[in-house]
Parts: sequence; C-alpha cells; structure tokens
Amino acid sequence: MSSTYQSLRDRQVASIERILNLNHVPQETELHHESPSSNGLIPKSTPILNSDGEPIWKVLVFDGLGSDVISSVLRVNDLRGWGITIHLNINANRHPIPDVPVIYFVEPTAKNLELITKDLQAGLYSPAYINFLTSISRPLLEDFASQTAQAGTSESISQVYDQYLNFIVSEPNLFSLGMGKDTYWAMNSAQISDDEMDANVDRIMSGLFSVAVTMGTIPIIRCPKGGAAEMIAAKLDRKLRDHILNAKDNLFSTKTSANGAVATSSRPVLIIVDRNVDLVPMLSHSWTYQSLIHDVLSMRLNRITVEMPVDEADPSKGSTKKSYDLTQSDFFWNKNASVPFPQVAEDIDAELTRYKDDAAEVTKKTGANSIEDLQNDTGASAQHLKAAITLLPELRERKALLDMHMNIATALLKGIKDRQLDNFFQLEEDIKKQTKAQILELINDSDKGKEAADKLRLFIIWFLSTEQEVSRADMERFEEALKKSEVDITPLAYIRRHVDLVREVTRMTMITSAPTQPQPTQSTSAELFRGFSSISSRLTDRFKDAGLGANFDNLISGVKNFLPANKDLTLTKITESLMDPQNASTSALQKTEGFLYFDPRSANARGTVPPTAKDARSGTAQSRGIEASFGQRRQGFSEAIVFTVGGGSMDEYGNLQEWAKRTSGGASGAAVARKRVVYGSTELVDAGSFLGELGKLGREST
Repeated sequence: MSSTYQSLRDRQVASIERILNLNHVPQETELHHESPSSNGLIPKSTPILNSDGEPIWKVLVFDGLGSDVISSVLRVNDLRGWGITIHLNINANRHPIPDVPVIYFVEPTAKNLELITKDLQAGLYSPAYINFLTSISRPLLEDFASQTAQAGTSESISQVYDQYLNFIVSEPNLFSLGMGKDTYWAMNSAQISDDEMDANVDRIMSGLFSVAVTMGTIPIIRCPKGGAAEMIAAKLDRKLRDHILNAKDNLFSTKTSANGAVATSSRPVLIIVDRNVDLVPMLSHSWTYQSLIHDVLSMRLNRITVEMPVDEADPSKGSTKKSYDLTQSDFFWNKNASVPFPQVAEDIDAELTRYKDDAAEVTKKTGANSIEDLQNDTGASAQHLKAAITLLPELRERKALLDMHMNIATALLKGIKDRQLDNFFQLEEDIKKQTKAQILELINDSDKGKEAADKLRLFIIWFLSTEQEVSRADMERFEEALKKSEVDITPLAYIRRHVDLVREVTRMTMITSAPTQPQPTQSTSAELFRGFSSISSRLTDRFKDAGLGANFDNLISGVKNFLPANKDLTLTKITESLMDPQNASTSALQKTEGFLYFDPRSANARGTVPPTAKDARSGTAQSRGIEASFGQRRQGFSEAIVFTVGGGSMDEYGNLQEWAKRTSGGASGAAVARKRVVYGSTELVDAGSFLGELGKLGREST
C-alpha cells in the first residue's frame, strides 16, 4: 500500500501543479479510466498545450505567503517545466506583458484584490487566473465584483478559485502556517487584545481546515480542555460541520474536488495542543542532522545559509555566505535528515567512496584520467564514450549534492566545536540527574562554549524538569552566574513568575519512560558509531579532495561520540495514547483521559457556538465538545495530524516520525498497521528565537 500513499507534501505539490496548469483537471481518458476515488490519490497533471501543440507560457504573481508556499516545495526549474516564464511579487513594480496569461496566487485581502484590478485595468496581462490561498469571504467577493464592474475588467478574468493552500510544507509530513516567530508571545501575552487573539485563532483554524481539505478527509479532533487549543478545535469543528451541511460542492465528497483532493477511506485524528504542554523541545540541544542545521545554521523554507571563509588558508580575508536548497530529489537528505550526526559523517565518507568508485569505473572504460577530461577526450571509443556521457549527468548531480552536504557538515562541525554542543546535548540526556551544584558550576565555567545562550537554555530545561526544590536564594545565585556570562536573563522573569503555569505543567506532562529499545552494549555502540576520531583521517582526505581545506581534521577532533538514548518526548507520548491506546503507558493515558472529542460528521460529538477570546478570558465560555466515552478514548488510529499552538520544534517532528516508524508493521507484512504522523505548528521556531519570545514575556512580567 505504500506505493499508493501520498504524503502531505505530495498532495500540496499536486495541487500547486494543477494551479500552474490553469486548473486543468485530467479527463477520465487521461487517467486510463481509473477512478481517482478508488485509491484516494490526487490525479497527476500534465502540462496542457495550445492549439499548435506547444506549452502555454504564463506569468506567476504571488504575495508573501504565496511565495513561501510555492518556494518551499518547487524551484525555478520546476516552475519552468509548467510554462512559468517569470514569477513576480504582487507588491513589486511590474511591467506590462500583454496578451500573456497570468496566474495570481495570493491571499484574499482587500489590498490584493485592489492590486489585481489595477493590473487588469492597466492591461499588464490577459487573461487572469485568480487563485486564492484560502476561501474568500462573501463581503470581499462582492467588493471585488463591484471593482471589476467599475473597471470593466470582467472579460480579462478567466477563473477565480479558492485553493485552500495557506500552509507551508517543509518535509513530506511537516507543515507550518507561516504566522511568524512571535506566536507563542502573542498567544500568552496580556498585551494582546481580544480582537488580535480572535484573529490568530481564526488564522490557525483556517490553516487546519486547508490541511484537512488537501488531505481529502475530515479528522476526528482531540484537544485538552481550556486554552487556545480548545477555542481552535471548537471553531474548526463548526467550520467543518457547516461546510458538510451547507456547501453545494462538498470538498470532502468522494468525487475529485475543486482542489483535486480525494476523500480517503480512513479518518485521521487531529490532536491540537498548546505549546505550554512541553517547552523543553523548543530549547533543547539535539544531535540529529536536521535539528542541528535548524539550531546552528540559518534555515528557512528549505534553504540553508552557510557562512564560509573566502580563503581557507587565510582566515583574515573574512567570510562569505552561501545558500543551498534542499529538494525532494536530494537522496542524501532523505536518507540522513533524522539520523545522529556522527552517522551522517560516516555516510558522507561512504557516499564519497561510492562516487569515486563509480567515476573511476567510467573513466577506466574510456581511457580518460577523470570525469572532467571526458568532455574534451576524442580518443575514447564511441561506444564507451556514449555510455560515459549517459552517466555523466547523474554523476555530476551526485557530486554537487555531496559537495553541498560536505560544506554544511563543515559548518555544523565548527558550530558544534565552538559551542560544545555535544556536551550540552549529553547533559540534557540525563538532565534530571544534574544537581544544583553541577548546573551552577557549568554556568560559571567560561570554557563551556562561545555562546552564553546555550547555558541559559540548559538551565531553563533543568529548572523546568528537576524535582529538586529551587529556593529564591538558589535562583538568585543562578541568575547572578548567568549575568556574569553576559546572557540576557529576561526569559527567566517569565519562567519564574509563571512557575505554577509553566514549570508545573511541564513537569506534569513530561511523561517519563524508559528507553523504548534496549541500549546497545559498549561494543555495539562503538561499532555503530566508530566516532569522529576513527573516521577523521579518511573523511579529511575526502574533504580535501573536494577542495574544502585541511582544517577539517582539527574541527573533527575532540567532538564527542555517543549513541543518543531512544526516548519519546511528551508530545509523542500524548500522540501514542490517542493513536494507539492499547500499547500506551498508563501515565500517558491519564494525561489524555480528559481530552475533548469532536467529530464534525457526528450529530452528537458537537459543541456550542465557539466563544470569543473575551469569553475565554472572562471564564464565561460554555463547555463544548463532549467528554469522550470509554470506546472513543480507546479508539485507535493509523494516521494523525499533531498541531502545536505557539511554535513547533524540529526535535518533536523527528521524534514523532521515529516513533511512527518504530511502532509500525514495517515492510515485513506484520499485522501492525502502518502509522503515519503529520506534524504542524504555527511556525517552526529555533531556540534562539524562542528565547527572544520568552524575553518579551519576561519584560512584560517585570
């Protein structure tokens, strides 16, 4: 069945490609008479042609969110393949390109509608295919119709579609709503007005509705009582319920809907939680490839920015920034994103060896000295030269990817060594065992890394996790030591003032569990992770061959080698208790026992009219949803969408994927159903940005 499974990214890409194809839906004959509802897949589009049999060339115009949605999954070459000759921001100055079709991919705002009307009135493009990222409200649609009538541009508009794509997909099962890196502050600040809070809740509800539409299924919604999570769940339940009852064209019907999504046979569970359920993953140091990149380097929309020296041999010449794009076809990233960094280093070595062997095999047959020489070598036999030229593109692409990941690994290693991230990660693995004296000693140690913020992160994690009593005098000593380290301690003001809310919630929900797999023996661990020291000479040779300099050996020395403990995070345990209650721990089941239950398809599991933020803050909100029955509490699911309100963590995403992989039946045909988990958040937030949010809340508290 895995061959017919489409991830959230697959479905979003298919929807975007259909938009780029002027919303052309393949006819039944093009689908080989196969009903799309038979397997729940979005039908694959092929570029439509004009009357001369040539591709239809088009202009793409998007706003900020539209740009983010597309650029996270498609690159310029992909757009060109669908006939996009130029792509422009709607707010930029644009020149006329008469009689060329334009695709608008924008949010339905009054400003965007005004700009579209001005474009068409000025004759910049024609005809226009207007695609809104989410459904346009009736008042805005009426205003747009009025503007169009007054400007006389109705004949220039070919299509107007609601597309339900106002979410950003970074990985196959990872999405965010692009709400900015201050959402945690906005959802917890007393300075935010009720109207602003309601707008945030509506934005989240709209994004989750779009995810459900793209996945082609109506989820069962579970959330804890109280807080923003319950408000969002109630509003989403009402929107889904109203849509099923009132929409003429049900987006979740068995037929292919306007956005191409098709209803699937099984329904997922949508788990909505507030960020306060566990703050630790937002601040923790990780040891996996993708989490380290998110923490150490600048990464946004699958684009990584690396700072590299202009001249490796002469650091005084300064540095330059280079950007790399992670794509779906990146075999190395697909294989290594979620694995511990020492294993990534070893795999670079293995892949480079494989590349050199393949390149040597090709050159040996042709008699050339290297791959580069093949372009100018006329002495090779025609047959061997033809075979070599056939292999050249694949070899070049593989070499380019390995060069990119070697540069990223070099930057990561420098960050690991400068900040001693291996030490911080190892301490956090057993954070509860650390005493007050040990934590204070670490903060006072000037040799522990070059970034004092790492010490603050470690201290907050310890403070939220420890069962030791921390007196006011203890806290003053910790704060004084952190000040000497020249770190901004305003985040502590929020953590300390809201200790009952934050620390107790975190400690209660930090569902402890023993490692889910027996730890390997020392010899097995040594075999699995032979350590940076053991591969440094070989890897250094590879990096030298790639022209990355001779300093790699110095970087790699002294970095610790260890096997991370296989532990499930709190959110993973909550997910397990709701997806697989038969195998979940008692503590996890107790935590989710009181979760509310919404089923938009059921007449019973329904709520009252969703309250406003003012009602929720004043305590006058009515209870909504239903208390789950025993059967509903023990209902299992094979698919889940897990959403955190107030920021998401790469650690949580990786941990959820690892749990789903570990507990599924696998490829051996076991009776255990394959589990799939989609992880989403208001925004993926790195630890530095989250400290900034805590700092803003801390300044409000003082």
